[in-house]
Amino acid sequence: MKLFSPAKRLFSIFSNDLAIDLGTANTVVYVRGKGIVLNEPSVVAVRASNQDEVLAVGIAAKEMLGKTPESIVTCRPLRDGVIANFELTGSMLRYFIRRVHDNRRTLVSPRMIIGVPSGITQVERRAVEEVAKQAGAREVHIITEPMAAAVGAGLPIHEAAGSMIVDIGGGTTEVALITLKGVVFCRSVRVGGDEMDRAIVQYVKRKYNLLIGERTAERVKMEIGSAMLVDTTKEYVEVKGRDLVTGVPKTICLTAPEVNESLLETVASIIDVIRVALENTPPELSSDLVDTGIVMAGGGSLLKGLDKLISKETGLPVRIADDPLFCVVNGAGKVLEELEFFREALMK
Repeated sequence: MKLFSPAKRLFSIFSNDLAIDLGTANTVVYVRGKGIVLNEPSVVAVRASNQDEVLAVGIAAKEMLGKTPESIVTCRPLRDGVIANFELTGSMLRYFIRRVHDNRRTLVSPRMIIGVPSGITQVERRAVEEVAKQAGAREVHIITEPMAAAVGAGLPIHEAAGSMIVDIGGGTTEVALITLKGVVFCRSVRVGGDEMDRAIVQYVKRKYNLLIGERTAERVKMEIGSAMLVDTTKEYVEVKGRDLVTGVPKTICLTAPEVNESLLETVASIIDVIRVALENTPPELSSDLVDTGIVMAGGGSLLKGLDKLISKETGLPVRIADDPLFCVVNGAGKVLEELEFFREALMK
């Protein structure tokens, strides 16, 4: 890796160039020379009668989810890792950029590097670039999330050796085999943390006739969710929702084995895509993976026991990257700091 010269360090202090992980669940912003300065939910609240009137963004908007009157609409403008609502994504990005720069509007337009799913279409990519330019970027570079995650996890992507990264985000799971700053094989499925939340909602609805919100499901997943039951402890969590039979509020106790059961199908989809990647790995690179194993990144990698289950199913060592939630934005930030060195790693 190249070291920064004193001149580059000095320049970076005054730079307002940004690396952005525009995620389905959270948007994280990295400022060149400063590191991560913002991490907020990708949620926007607008006036129902005038969707140009943004009322809240980020944490404040997420607090409103499922609790607004008819006059206010809260929505997540990104779905499955791509832009679902162009205008609201632009409003959200502009708001975050102003926040990062202390609401100053007379700024030199920054360069931006934005992480996107590897399975993004040309139309979806153009939408991301257009949103960034409307938000004030003078130059936009696109990097795939698995490539950025591999850089952020400290994998030797510039060496002639195979590195496999599994990035489980809110909307997508991506598996990539990387060597010499290029992707040998990559597969993306639109299954991630959000799908796990929806699976819990459906399980509770089916088994208990109880309707719960996705925020409640997310809390359940984080507290007692697991990919495999490693012990027989009777962990449980109280869940409140609306009884679909009587229509009144009701509380139930949801146990760890039940949550595990609800997540089986989603976890199986993640393991299937890893198997496909391994089956398509050239023999010489397969031999590298026996030693280096698989590295996991993204919020979904924190699901209890998922790393152990993947190791059991593949027979390879599996480890979770340091700071997995911020691997993509930290990797995009490193690329921003050393753009020429990593230029081959950017999307063409």
